[in-house]
Amino acid sequence: MASGSARRADWGAMISAARARRVLVVAIVAAALPGCTTDDGGGASSQPAPSASEPATPEPSGPKLAHAPVAKPRTFTLAATGDVLLHERLWVQARRDAGGGAAMNFAPQLANIEPLIRGADVAICHLEVPLAPKGGPYEGYPKFAGPPQVASGLAETGYDACTTASNHTFDQGAEGVERTLDTLDAAGLAHAGSARTPEEAERTTMLEVATDGEPVRVALLSYTFGFNGIPYPGGETWRSNEIDRPAIAEDARAARAAGADVVVAALHWGDEYVHEPSELQRTLAPQLIRSPDIDLLLGHHAHVVQPMQRIDGEWVVYGMGNLMANHAEPTGPKSEGLLTRFRFTENVRSGRFSVSAARYQPLYQTYEPPVEVLDVPAALASGDAGTAGAARLREALRRTRDIVDDLGGDGDGLRMIGAR
Repeated sequence: MASGSARRADWGAMISAARARRVLVVAIVAAALPGCTTDDGGGASSQPAPSASEPATPEPSGPKLAHAPVAKPRTFTLAATGDVLLHERLWVQARRDAGGGAAMNFAPQLANIEPLIRGADVAICHLEVPLAPKGGPYEGYPKFAGPPQVASGLAETGYDACTTASNHTFDQGAEGVERTLDTLDAAGLAHAGSARTPEEAERTTMLEVATDGEPVRVALLSYTFGFNGIPYPGGETWRSNEIDRPAIAEDARAARAAGADVVVAALHWGDEYVHEPSELQRTLAPQLIRSPDIDLLLGHHAHVVQPMQRIDGEWVVYGMGNLMANHAEPTGPKSEGLLTRFRFTENVRSGRFSVSAARYQPLYQTYEPPVEVLDVPAALASGDAGTAGAARLREALRRTRDIVDDLGGDGDGLRMIGAR
């Protein structure tokens, strides 16, 4: 890994070289639409039926020595990361990386993890805060209004979609919701969790992921435990999604009916700064993941890493900590985060997908400039720990590994990326 300044100098070249990742087609599909696949979810046959005028192919005589070719299962990888919580130090660094003045560039802060993001077939972020108009005013805690340039930074890093339901969704009212989604649209990022209109709220966010065969349709759902006591703007309860088990189950069923091959639900939940899953998390996670219509649960909000757990063959990520944040306590676990990666593989008989490999990578957000997100194992291997220092990164690595495996993930095949 290069030094912080060299990383920033090489950033443009990294962007150009990384453009070879698979192309993703993003579609927003109405939940009420009928599915486009066969009943078993495997899609329509690509072989045309013979016409009435075509002669039937005679059966060969003698023993059958050859078998029909076995269909190759489709596979894809999905990466996800923790909270994007825009504190002032992050946009100060973005100004530095843009050369000073009013311009901002957030992508260099994420340059170290770009290979991991672009190495996945689809990548999902969690934008916890509403975005301000370009030029501001920008605000941090307690009512956030982040610089809109972060959206282009996330897109340039390789993210394809962001979930947006959080306790800060209504920090800037309905105008903040609308401005945030407009900004994500302009950056080419799909989104789920909040809405500009009742019609948008009724639609399912569907990502079409390229594979070696037909594309895979991934539905993205997003919910939060609440809004910090802020009421729905104008009483418009469709503006964002609160956690409600029957509603989530119904949304997942609708997504499956709309043609989703895989349904991913992101939940903003848990107790802040607590590694252990809360009672709500421990109760709700099994109920949701055992649904036949939900394939993966992704958790946010705690701002520290929480465990990953396999329940009846499906994975729950209770909390991925922070991706981009700069809390006032730079030495604690709030600076640590998690990148998760899942390989989904198709059962060619049923057409259903399940996770065939679960991986994670410890991340670290530096506090002193240059502020950047570090891939912890890569930084330690290279000998360049940025402004964090090797001892601090070893501490983050040890703590993250222990917490992630706390509920038996290692015994269910969970590994760090690159580990055997």
